[in-house]
Amino acid sequence: MSKFPWKTTLAVSALVAATAYAFAQMSPDGPMGMHGQMQQGGIMHKMHQQMMQGQGGMRGGMGGRNGMHEAQSGATGTPTMPGQDAFGAIQEIVQILQADPKTDWSKVNIEALRQHLIDMNEVTLHATATQRDVGNGIEINVTGEGRTLEAIKRMVPAHVNELRELGWNAKSDDSPNGVTLTIMASEAQPLTKLKALGFMGIMVQGSHHQRHHLLMAMGQSVH
Repeated sequence: MSKFPWKTTLAVSALVAATAYAFAQMSPDGPMGMHGQMQQGGIMHKMHQQMMQGQGGMRGGMGGRNGMHEAQSGATGTPTMPGQDAFGAIQEIVQILQADPKTDWSKVNIEALRQHLIDMNEVTLHATATQRDVGNGIEINVTGEGRTLEAIKRMVPAHVNELRELGWNAKSDDSPNGVTLTIMASEAQPLTKLKALGFMGIMVQGSHHQRHHLLMAMGQSVH
């Protein structure tokens, strides 16, 4: 049964009243004559369309937000997503450099940024992180092979330096197949939080990555 019986009744009553009025006006002796018949026919057609649209909107409201989502997604008609995260990150940096008249293009190195983004991809998606408790802290053995191992040895120790600048009690030690990351708990970073964050939650701390990406592309040292 419809959740809106009174709205349906009201709509039907309005249609019946409009139809009766239309027939009265369409009479040969009526005040509108043939011209009035043509106009009234157009009005009736428009009213029917509006009623159907209203019912469709009611169904959309009852059944979900698909209609609203479709309207929003097609509002501009111009795609905005780059299609791939690394592509989008590089595109953003290039646009910043091109917009800056002071950019020294003789030093720009977009390839260095691309290689770093590959490192980020390897560490994020392919590294193995084994976590264990050590006293009032956690120890994470981050391991991998080939390109993943190279990325681990570049990224994890560099990130530890950033963590220390943020006030974290962290250190890293090399291992044959990766890096051992140790973080001790503190008042600002309690043990429960460290355990919950885990390897990647700790790796994303701070906002230095964005700044480093720009510096890399500009050919400047990031260490």
